[in-house]
Amino acid sequence: MLKLGMPTLIETETLDQCAALCARLGLDFVELNMNLPQYQPGAIDTGRFKALADRYGIFYTIHLDENLNVSDFNPYIAEGYRRTVTETIRLAKDLGVGVLNMHLSRGVHFTMPEGKVYLFAAYRDRYLQAMADFRDRCEEAVGGSGITICVENCDGFTDFQKEALDILLGSAVFGLTFDIGHDHCCGGRDEGYILAHSDRLRHFHIHDAWDGKAHLPLGDGRIDLPRYLAMARALNCGAVLETKTVAGLEQSVRWINSHL
Repeated sequence: MLKLGMPTLIETETLDQCAALCARLGLDFVELNMNLPQYQPGAIDTGRFKALADRYGIFYTIHLDENLNVSDFNPYIAEGYRRTVTETIRLAKDLGVGVLNMHLSRGVHFTMPEGKVYLFAAYRDRYLQAMADFRDRCEEAVGGSGITICVENCDGFTDFQKEALDILLGSAVFGLTFDIGHDHCCGGRDEGYILAHSDRLRHFHIHDAWDGKAHLPLGDGRIDLPRYLAMARALNCGAVLETKTVAGLEQSVRWINSHL
């Protein structure tokens, strides 16, 4: 059965509000967003979070900080992000979380006369070694817990990002998140890579989109939503209905209920 979840919304300021909304809408899980202050590693009371999950009959996934850059050339910055991930893995074990979602940073670019030059591309060997070191560190932290760190597509993977993904996917600890709205807005640039690695797909972000606008409620855009929802079900993935407002989430749940 397809498990459906909700993102952390600005309008739901507390986890109690998130969990209550999740249960009211008949959803299965909340994706905790670690960009928000209340979901930083030091702010998460695992006992209280577990009690709320039990009360409302839900579970959690975790969206790591979108600024995450584990390959930054500044070792202090890179180590801060790596430590954030390993501490989040520890929290995930305590909370029974099976999926961590992360973005893959493109890093800094220089704008040259011929176009953008990404420093991760210019210093590719150093970048890829950092990704291999990150992979190994995550493997050690995850151990036999079964946690999967899923890399989400955003604006179209670059060649150097695909090389990094190949390194990460060399470990069973890593998988993929397919964000169908992001892919639609970048002209479908990532679907081919993702479907070529469909055995590593563990998670979906589902939202509608059109004319470059993403995170629309289901039914307000031009995406073939039944196709992707069927794909998520067939691959036994969870799917976050990733709208940005309570009203948009409610509309998306109504669409799900009337179309599935």
